[in-house]
This record gives sequence, C-alpha cells and structure tokens, in this order.
Amino acid sequence: MDLRIFTEPQQGATYDTLLTVAKATEDLGFDAFFRSDHYLRMGNVDGLPGPTDAWITLAGLARETKRIRLGTLMTAGTFRLPGVLAIQVAQVDQMSGGRIELGLGAGWFEEEHKAYGIPFPKEKFARLEEQLAIVTGLWATEVGKTFDFHGTYYDLTGSPALPKPAQRKIPVLIGGHGATRTPRLAARYADEFNIPFASVEDSERQFGRVRAAAAEAGRDADDLVYSNALVVCVGKDDQEVARRAAAIGREVDELKANGLAGSPAEVVDKIGRYAEIGSRRIYLQVLDLGDLDHLELISSQVQSQLS
Repeated sequence: MDLRIFTEPQQGATYDTLLTVAKATEDLGFDAFFRSDHYLRMGNVDGLPGPTDAWITLAGLARETKRIRLGTLMTAGTFRLPGVLAIQVAQVDQMSGGRIELGLGAGWFEEEHKAYGIPFPKEKFARLEEQLAIVTGLWATEVGKTFDFHGTYYDLTGSPALPKPAQRKIPVLIGGHGATRTPRLAARYADEFNIPFASVEDSERQFGRVRAAAAEAGRDADDLVYSNALVVCVGKDDQEVARRAAAIGREVDELKANGLAGSPAEVVDKIGRYAEIGSRRIYLQVLDLGDLDHLELISSQVQSQLS
C-alpha cells in the first residue's frame, strides 16, 4: 500500500508552505506529494494569502525534490486548453526527471470560474473525453510525425506534438463516483482510477464498475491501479486526535466514519479494509499544513506498519 500526501492549497497556503510539506513528504518516506487544482477556497476559511497555481507549484517542487512523485488530484479540464496542458505537464516532467503524474477531471466548482472569469461550459464531460484523447495523443506521437484531432470542441492540425515528457508514459489518473461514463473513460485512458472520499463499500462497487468497463474494452482490469483519497487525522491518544480534528474544523466521529482518523492502530486497520477490496494507494488529505508532527506520526506509526 502506497501512502501519498494530498494537499488543498486553495484553503490557504503559500508556495513556501507547500515546499516545506513536500520536503517533509520526501524526507519521511512517503511515495508522493499531490495537490488539488482550485483557485477559490471552500467552506468557512479565509483562504489567505490566496491561491497558488497547481502546475507552477509542481514546476517549483520538481526542482526542489529528488525522489517523490508529484501530481494533481485533479487538474480541472476547464482551466487549460489540452494542447497547452500537454506542453506544461511534459515540461514539468522534464524538470522533475520523470516523476510527474496527471490527474485530469472535468472541473466542477462553478463559483471559482465566476470569481476568476473562467468559462464554465455545460458539456464538461464530453470536453474531458476530447482533452484526454488530445493530451495522451500528443505525448504518444512519434518525434518527427504530426498529430491531428478533429472533435466537437477542439481541433488540432499538423501539431508537432512537442515537447515529449521525460517518462515514456506519464501516468494518467481519472476518478470520480459516476456509474457509467467515468468507468468507461477510465478503462480507455487511465493508468490509475481514484475514488475520493468514499466508504469501503462504495469504493468496492466503483472499482467493480471500472474493472467491468476495462474488460468490456478488451483491457486487463489489473493494468489499472485502484486508489482512494481520504481525509486523515491521526493522534497518539484521544486528546491529540481531538486537537487535530478541531484544528481543521471537523468532528472526530465524523472523521472516523468518513476518513482515516483515530490512533495509528485504528487507521492501519481501516486502511487494511481498503486494501482488501483492491485499493493499492491512499492519498492522505492533509488539511493542516503547519502540523508537520502529524506527518511524522503517520510515517513512523502508520506507514511503517503497512510496509
């Protein structure tokens, strides 16, 4: 079971804070550092000092880290043209020496689009399908050849399909709760399928849908990595768990029901339940980015037992 650190910088974080957390992620032996792709805070927080851009952040971290994988859960398809995104991600992959992964989603948070003047189209999912075809097609095109794509929303003619990533293939993550179109899209384009903030039972059902879609598409379902994203709140004792829950404005019982919360033993046990239904990777949503002792505890008391 891989453990990855997943951050939500739109809630309030500077680049320097993210760099500190990413370096701790690397030093403490976690597999990867991922971040959300949002421009507006959610819920009852001020979001100060304001948003940071996901791919600018990852470009900086690519030069400041050596081992960990870096990526997004999920890049919003509404934020970037697919040809431009292919260039950006390939360049950051080169900057990292081949450690980048791209989570790409349709985009959903209408308020942030209004706040920053970003168009919010109705047909987001159909656009996402074309975006995936374009991004993966550009990367897969042989050097010296050109790439064409003529879709409903995007039209590319004679693209040199450059630059190329450092990796032979950048892993693509697709995720969500959709019962039909999402599994079909994952079966076609994804290297990893991620379900966010879902119970063991809901995760098992969704993994089953993705596996069935893969089989229907003529693909070995075991070619995909299946993963979860879950909020994390671990403490040495009940008092520490309560303190960390309060720091992120959540209740302990709710966190235990919907995330990974409690003592290290409780969290290891619950991760084991996800492993039993086929999850191979957990993205730990860390909401208090100033609490590096939390990461150290997870590393020493949770991750050590899983490995």
